Amino acid sequence: MAISRRKTLAILGGGLVLAATAGAGYAVTRVPARALEPWEKAGQHEDARMRALSWAILAPNPHNRQPWLVDLRVPDEVTLRVYLDRLLPHTDPYSRQIVIGLGCFLDLMRMAAADDGYRLDVTLFPEGWDPARLDERAIAVVRFVADANIARDPLFAQAGLRRTLKDPFDMTRAVPPEALATLKAAVTAGCGVGGTIAPDEVEALRALSHNALRIEVETPHTYKESVDLFRIGRAEVEANPDGIDFSGPMFETLALTGMMTREAAMDMSSFVFTSGMAAVLENCDTAMGHVWLTTPGNTREEQIMAGRDWLRLNLAATALGLGVQPLSQALQEYAEMAGPYAEVHRRLAPGGGVVQMFARLGYGAQPAPSPRWPVEAKVVAG
Repeated sequence: MAISRRKTLAILGGGLVLAATAGAGYAVTRVPARALEPWEKAGQHEDARMRALSWAILAPNPHNRQPWLVDLRVPDEVTLRVYLDRLLPHTDPYSRQIVIGLGCFLDLMRMAAADDGYRLDVTLFPEGWDPARLDERAIAVVRFVADANIARDPLFAQAGLRRTLKDPFDMTRAVPPEALATLKAAVTAGCGVGGTIAPDEVEALRALSHNALRIEVETPHTYKESVDLFRIGRAEVEANPDGIDFSGPMFETLALTGMMTREAAMDMSSFVFTSGMAAVLENCDTAMGHVWLTTPGNTREEQIMAGRDWLRLNLAATALGLGVQPLSQALQEYAEMAGPYAEVHRRLAPGGGVVQMFARLGYGAQPAPSPRWPVEAKVVAG
């Protein structure tokens, strides 16, 4: 079997570890334990709202920005707002992806509350919304109501196991038709859902997503937005457990030797850039299927709906042992991406509408969870 570029990097990292001192060797094996604690502590608070919120913070969200800010000052209520300094103005200029992440947050909170015996009465955008930008206005006001008859959602059992699989998929293992059907059936919040495992269609979508990713990386202002969010090594992840996590032995070693820095990542001739680019393009090229969500329009409410269905699809995939990774680049609404944006809509929404989410499917090893801020860091309590 051909060795992947990511594994080649890992071997290089291992060689560098052997060359390091004993103390450095210990350092590179350490994990950002504090940043992973929220996954272990979910559901362990006394207050019902905090219990639900401690699950909601584990929701998928773009660039792991964790943009949620919650106000608990009204008894039995949660007011959800957005951290305005957690937006992605270059790759997500209208904050569509951020709102989808907030939809994931709201639905995971709903599932957790239902599992605890509470119904959530949700009022979206009570003060209105702006299609072009997010502001200080509330995303949602959520009232917790004890309800002994509330139905539990079976997908909630997967909440602590859900991951985004960012490595190459196993190309010897096909996604079976029944798995794709199960994912489609999980989408019940209102989105249209499509998917394919047909080889010719998968190959065309691999090429589309490959091209879109290349454009994002070769566009200086969009690529720099990501690089600025790199968290390189355990210490950076622990200090800021959001953004794009580069922890683990390989990245600790590359950082220790000075090979991986933000400056090197921006240098298109550097080892870090060329190897990293090859690895992420390889991910696109190992897709064994694709799935997507559409909405008739692009209102903020529809974006929230897309988040709810995206969470459901993710949890259903987790239950099947199936890996999912968003391929958001072709859906981004900046000038340089106009070509892939038009093509992805021509292919996936030929009758009209907006493609809100697009992802690759396949099987692979279970990754570690993504770092998270503790729920207390996201709460205004009074």
